[in-house]
Amino acid sequence: MVYSFVIKEEAAKELTDAFLWYEEQQDGLGIIFRTKILAKLNKVCANPLHYKSSYKKFHEALIDTFPFLIVYIIDDKQLRIIVMAIFHTSRNPIKKFRK
Repeated sequence: MVYSFVIKEEAAKELTDAFLWYEEQQDGLGIIFRTKILAKLNKVCANPLHYKSSYKKFHEALIDTFPFLIVYIIDDKQLRIIVMAIFHTSRNPIKKFRK
């Protein structure tokens, strides 16, 4: 069963900020970043329990090539993934569970 996903407002801002930063570094790099995020989200939606459960109800999926995690919770009632953070791995890890 494939889940749908929703990205919380703060996570969407983190995604946009990272996209813009990568685009400033090199044209097209932000697009590659966003593509990697969406590809990982599709994998998460196909098998949400595959990824590490790290703290209470939070799960983490590491992005290939980029130092980011998708932090999400699973809503089994509505069959959806709720993305809580697009988290850079160099930040204080406690902050990824701020929700």
